Amino acid sequence: MDPATTTAPMQSDCETEPSSIWSWWPSWRPTSISLLKTAESKILACIQNDVWSRFVTLPNRDRIWTLSLTNKGVRKTAEQAPKTPLVMVHGFGGGVGLWIRNIDALSRSRPVYAFDLLGFGRSSRPSFPSDATQAEKQFVDSIEQWREYLGLENMILLGHSLGGYLATSYAIQYPTRVSHLILVDPWGFPERPQPQTQEGQGLEVNKRPPLPRWVKAIAAVVSLFNPLAVIRAAGPWGPGLVNRFRPDFKRKFEDLFEDDTMTQYIYHCNAQTPSGEVGFRAMSESLGWAKNPMLDRVHQLPPSMPLTMLYGARSWVDSSSGDRVVQIRNQVHTKVLLIDDASHHVYADQPEEFNKVVEDICNSVN
Repeated sequence: MDPATTTAPMQSDCETEPSSIWSWWPSWRPTSISLLKTAESKILACIQNDVWSRFVTLPNRDRIWTLSLTNKGVRKTAEQAPKTPLVMVHGFGGGVGLWIRNIDALSRSRPVYAFDLLGFGRSSRPSFPSDATQAEKQFVDSIEQWREYLGLENMILLGHSLGGYLATSYAIQYPTRVSHLILVDPWGFPERPQPQTQEGQGLEVNKRPPLPRWVKAIAAVVSLFNPLAVIRAAGPWGPGLVNRFRPDFKRKFEDLFEDDTMTQYIYHCNAQTPSGEVGFRAMSESLGWAKNPMLDRVHQLPPSMPLTMLYGARSWVDSSSGDRVVQIRNQVHTKVLLIDDASHHVYADQPEEFNKVVEDICNSVN
């Protein structure tokens, strides 16, 4: 990538460290906005297509960190109708850098946009209400204001995990803006199950697939603190903690980076002032469940809106929610696909298969 031709001058040159209850710990927590930018820049240097990176300023002055990619090898003629852009929304604790295995391939035939959700990554970190409905509204409103600023009339909207939950909420509220909804291992769809007791034994049986160790570790403190407080409280041991509990992130990208680039990126994304995770905590019960489950609302999607749900065959997220969505929508314009040998981060575990599926979906739109 040639920064002189593919990357725009950055408003982020004037980024400042936010003031918060955590800001008196700068030497305790080995993180900063500058270090986050450095880690992200190393990741984005892998991009081959034209990329434009900038902040989108919302009416309330919050800013959404945004990437847009186009294929520099394709020059469309005036007669060609523009392709519907693909908009990608990351999950909890993530950022635009996690799409590094996907955005180049997916931008070969159409514009691709990726942004850091409000309160995550390099986007603004405002306060969030403690009410689940209001916290969800703040996320969704910011997505709509982002879309308005960019002037996107329609989009193929893809969301992973928490991003899938918010993408569905957005599509319910702004259905005319979504040409196809793609949900990747979406969080927050089923209701929290009541423990079942085996008759005569008094044993509680939970039929849900076992959660990975890192989810259990976060769940252990989420009822008392913000979900990622342990990373900040660990101070100089925080980066090592991420490496210990999320070694899979290094493995998923090891052919791109021989060092700890990806885990450093994850650390710096989440060692900043807590914001988006506060909104997530407001919307969740014991981390794994939504207070306002999406299965109760998915019927509000227009029957004519195409919906595809992608799950990793080895994910801790139960794909049976996808089957329930098919039933609720009477199988109309709804597909559920499982990608073999993929866990929750389908896009990184099996990027070639993921990219092919998503590209086929996009081509079905135009």
